[in-house]
Amino acid sequence: MCSGRVDLSFVLRAFSNGNDGVFIGGCRYNDCNYGTHGNYHALNMVLLFKKIMERIGLNPERLRIETMSAGDGNLFAEIMSDFGKKVKELGPLGKGEGIDENALKSKLEVVTNLVPYIRLVERERLRVPFKSEEEIQKFFTSDEFNRLFAETIGEKLAISQIVALLRQGPQTTGDIAQVLGLSPSEVSRYLNSSSRQRFVRYDEGLKRYALA
Repeated sequence: MCSGRVDLSFVLRAFSNGNDGVFIGGCRYNDCNYGTHGNYHALNMVLLFKKIMERIGLNPERLRIETMSAGDGNLFAEIMSDFGKKVKELGPLGKGEGIDENALKSKLEVVTNLVPYIRLVERERLRVPFKSEEEIQKFFTSDEFNRLFAETIGEKLAISQIVALLRQGPQTTGDIAQVLGLSPSEVSRYLNSSSRQRFVRYDEGLKRYALA
């Protein structure tokens, strides 16, 4: 199967099923067996999902993509051995990051529910036309990408995680900031946006935010 057909939902399913790491292997760049350059699409997906992993508190090194030819058996063995060692060093998914089981499940569910939106944003605003690994890597570390990500996927992720937290009960801005690893000012901005969309409300009696 072409690496370009490895969908974001496949990676999420692997992590949701308890896998501690996900490896994707593909053809060498500009040497696509199918002539579709699907390996570039796979690289785009991996770099985007690594950013999402950072946002939800998971170590992005748990996801890795490498390219090689069919004759690179020794290289494949070396890469898999190295990746296996890295995953062992990181520890079990969630536990290695200090995230409890219920919180991890909630975070992965939030991202899973946003997959259709993430696909749309990736296709319309974050899919780069570059045909070299260097150009793609450069874009995904650029200020432009960080701005676009924050305006689209980053905001949706934050608001969705806040709503998921509030389903457990009313929370203060500080409580939410601590759980999500955001600053109180960032949380306040997302809460204001959520209030305008009537997702959340401020409970004067409890002095906490709750679901609307």
